[in-house]
Amino acid sequence: MTTDPHARPAETADSTDSAGRSPLVDPTTKYEVEIPLQTQPFPGLASELKPPADHGEDSWVGHGRLEGRRALITGGDSGIGRAVAIAYAREGADVAIGYLPSEQSDADEVAELVRAAGRTCVLLPGDVGNEETARAIVRDAVAGLGGLDVLVLNAARQTFVANLEDLSSEQWAETMNVNVNAPFWQMQEALPHLQPGASVIFTSSVQAYTPSAGLVDYATSRAAVNIMSKSLAQQLAPRGIRVNAVAPGPFWTALQVSGGKDPEQLPYHGQKNPLKRPGQPVEMAGAYVYLASEESSYTTGNTLSVTGGAPTP
Repeated sequence: MTTDPHARPAETADSTDSAGRSPLVDPTTKYEVEIPLQTQPFPGLASELKPPADHGEDSWVGHGRLEGRRALITGGDSGIGRAVAIAYAREGADVAIGYLPSEQSDADEVAELVRAAGRTCVLLPGDVGNEETARAIVRDAVAGLGGLDVLVLNAARQTFVANLEDLSSEQWAETMNVNVNAPFWQMQEALPHLQPGASVIFTSSVQAYTPSAGLVDYATSRAAVNIMSKSLAQQLAPRGIRVNAVAPGPFWTALQVSGGKDPEQLPYHGQKNPLKRPGQPVEMAGAYVYLASEESSYTTGNTLSVTGGAPTP
């Protein structure tokens, strides 16, 4: 059975039964999708995924948990970043999103959804693997939003290489620049603008704990990000700034079809996990909303894993 993730399930947050109860939803069958073999040129577009991913376009219901917040989300055009941008806007935040210029069509879709929620969306194209660009994106976000309360460091480079002999120094450097150096540069640039109560959220990965054989550089970078977030949490706690990370498992995003995964393994994506399916980006959004909201005011230095049951420490 193949379902369209864009179709709003009956079991959304505003759906109740005759007794006023929200119905239980079996997580193993919540999204039943068949993934055909497919590839896209790097960096891939959410609009070209088959089947389409659910980023919350029709399923996320906001409850005002981030009213008035100002958030920068890197990699906000597609995948997890797109889901976070939609959720943040519907929770009351104005957002700026960073993305590569070739992803403009996806970014325009996100902007339309954010503005439909009545919030500001600032579009910031540029390659964060370049230091000056990475820092300029933060400065432009601050200018466009009038300040910064939430920083989501989510942009990533992931390229599957089966054999170490074929992993070039150029790819290694590109992965580290985007995945490790850019969060450092952007965190450093943002810090003067973050006030007590601000929240910083890094995107790590289950790969930091259970790395795949063909993702040596990516897994290494995600482990580094995980540790970076924990170190910064210790440093910034006295300033009242919380720093956490989220570790996604296998999610259905454009990252997977544009070189991030062995194309022959796409139909089996996520099926080794206890829930036997890949996650949809909207299923990550709640973790980022929680870590940005007052509900997590006593949470810092934490890595929140959303892995479909794959164990993490």
